[in-house]
Amino acid sequence: MADKRARRIAKFIEPLRVQPGKRVSLERDFDPGYKAKFLKKKDGEELLQQGVEALSEYQDRLAAQDTYGVLVVLQALDAAGKDGTIRHVMSGVNPQGVSVHSFKVPSTEELDHDYLWRYATHLPARGDIAIFNRSYYEEVLVVRVHPELLERQKLPKSMRTTRIWNRRFHEINEWERHLVDNGFKVVKLFLNLSKEEQRARFLRRIDLLEKNWKFSAADARERGYWEAYQKAFSDMLSKTSTEWAPWYVIPADHKWFARICAVAVIGNAILEIDPKYPVLAREARDGLAEVKAELMAAAPKGAEADPFAAEQAAKAKSDAKDEASGDDESDDEEPEAAEGEGATDDGSGDPSDDGDSDAGEALAALSAEGPGDDASPED
Repeated sequence: MADKRARRIAKFIEPLRVQPGKRVSLERDFDPGYKAKFLKKKDGEELLQQGVEALSEYQDRLAAQDTYGVLVVLQALDAAGKDGTIRHVMSGVNPQGVSVHSFKVPSTEELDHDYLWRYATHLPARGDIAIFNRSYYEEVLVVRVHPELLERQKLPKSMRTTRIWNRRFHEINEWERHLVDNGFKVVKLFLNLSKEEQRARFLRRIDLLEKNWKFSAADARERGYWEAYQKAFSDMLSKTSTEWAPWYVIPADHKWFARICAVAVIGNAILEIDPKYPVLAREARDGLAEVKAELMAAAPKGAEADPFAAEQAAKAKSDAKDEASGDDESDDEEPEAAEGEGATDDGSGDPSDDGDSDAGEALAALSAEGPGDDASPED
């Protein structure tokens, strides 16, 4: 069942994936205004909530297994919705197992180390999820658009050449390979925002007093480097989307749809790990049985010996009764006319054959069947 769920989600997010080894142009190959035609915003909000709840279940299994960690990398221009994506997508997870790190201008101490050092100190532990709100990719983006920043990094003069970008791409790819080989999944999301939508969001931040704090004149100045950033983004996506750590380009002009895409990509990454709850050894299970017997014996008069087991039994009985009642009702229904069965009014056939319908089902796949048969019976 988990394999089926994974295939459905993978099918939905595949168009967002930058194929490793392919040369891409951000402007030509990815539409920031795209949203699936089969999905409306009101339905999307419900699907997002379902995805968030399912992601919480998978995180619980990830922590219990304590073998893998997940690093989520978020890159985008200003106002693309990084903070909102983090807030909405991770709203249901256990905060003890998630850390969010935003990287600003490097400190003096950080500049005294190699450019990956400050990021390495915030990597997730096994069983945890770490989110980098902007990341080490800034070292091939903003530093490339503003090469004067290389001067502050105290690099040897022989290293400050045009070859530095390809060298850094290679170093980052190998660093990510090292992380993946050691059990740390790297999930990379690029929120793709159009220039016009960024302009509109900047104006909103200016017009609303409670949003003024989010706007900086420096943000507007960076718009003057739009084309340079687009070129840097395209090069980054082309040269650092690998089989072990591919990029996903999220259309970000519609925030609600971007959040659904993000939860699908992150959920798919954990599904690929397929974390499982640990199975206790026989000796430990025997110990639990002894403790259970003692607790059941301590039940006060009139109380269930095992309240949870009694609750589960009552629920199973109720579900069986409802199912039997539903079967009786269906037997009383008049059968549908056989002629034209399976055809729509216009004779076009079953609408579920439409590819968009299949993709729509994939959006609900994280939650429609729960986290799988391995799920813990605990609340």
